[in-house]
Amino acid sequence: MTDMNIIDTIGNTPLVRVNRVLTPEAKANNVRILIKLEMQNPGGSIKDRIAKNMLEEAERSGTLKPGMTVVEYTSGNTGIGIAMICAAKGYKCIICMPQLPPFEERYIVCRMFGADVHLTAPALGMPGLKSYTENLVEKNEGYFLVNQFFNEANPSIHYTTTGPEIWEQSGVGTGGTATGTGKFLCEKNPNCKVICVEPTESRVHLGAAHTPHTILGIGAGVPTHFLTELAPGQPFAEGSRGHVSEFLSASSSESIEWATKLAKTEGIMVGPSSGATLKVAMDLAERPEAKGKTIVVIAASHGIRYTAHPLWKEMKQEAKTALPQPPNMSKDEGTLFWDSSKA
Repeated sequence: MTDMNIIDTIGNTPLVRVNRVLTPEAKANNVRILIKLEMQNPGGSIKDRIAKNMLEEAERSGTLKPGMTVVEYTSGNTGIGIAMICAAKGYKCIICMPQLPPFEERYIVCRMFGADVHLTAPALGMPGLKSYTENLVEKNEGYFLVNQFFNEANPSIHYTTTGPEIWEQSGVGTGGTATGTGKFLCEKNPNCKVICVEPTESRVHLGAAHTPHTILGIGAGVPTHFLTELAPGQPFAEGSRGHVSEFLSASSSESIEWATKLAKTEGIMVGPSSGATLKVAMDLAERPEAKGKTIVVIAASHGIRYTAHPLWKEMKQEAKTALPQPPNMSKDEGTLFWDSSKA
């Protein structure tokens, strides 16, 4: 018998070691790469942690009360976490996101949790999405804006949960994960290095211009509030910022390549942002100074959430051929109709 509800299952995700996906150079360096499986949170991503903390902190402070409507703008996974928790707590919920094809799964999942979804003009980007949501809340009494990009309950939950979990288990997007988790780990071990990953096409934390990319969940196109506040007034450029040692990157194609490699060599299915972090981890593992070190990779979400994303393009095309509509119902053409090894 248990009194736990779905919200109580958030956190304490496994940390596993990978071996077969390592490059020869990483193996020669005797680097240990561990992956934190955040897709095993009930809503399917690391964002369940911040969703829970932001809503419960608002409840404790009295800014979120029964009967209010919870509103948030998001690239997807935070919205799903919020929609799930609102369903469990009984709040009405509105999730705002861009009207883009790769967001299909996010739209469907949020709706299944009972949330309403508002889709904004993609050409207006994150500024347009943010402005629409803020205006919506301002015009409607009883609406509560979660505001993940500026809500201190975002990085704080990584400081109190994600960081300690990694420390105990390993023996060793918003910017909240790097800010909170990294702060805790650097306090435990000042020699710990924290690497922040962004798309090669959108290196805004090095002062470069944003260009379009397909790595959902990171690279919104503007420097994040939490990473800005690590060194207020310091221009974004190469080098460290606060406890973040380096800002490294992976391209859209590299994120797909490494997410696919991880699924096929380790049986771990992740989304494109996790492919990006794994690619960067492999680059680090090949450095001479990485010899004998441990690298922890945050796998933020499950790959099954991205079937509308280019990550699945090749498999979807194959499946469309393998499973024709309507199906071939002939009894006179043999038994085997398709063999994927011969595709």
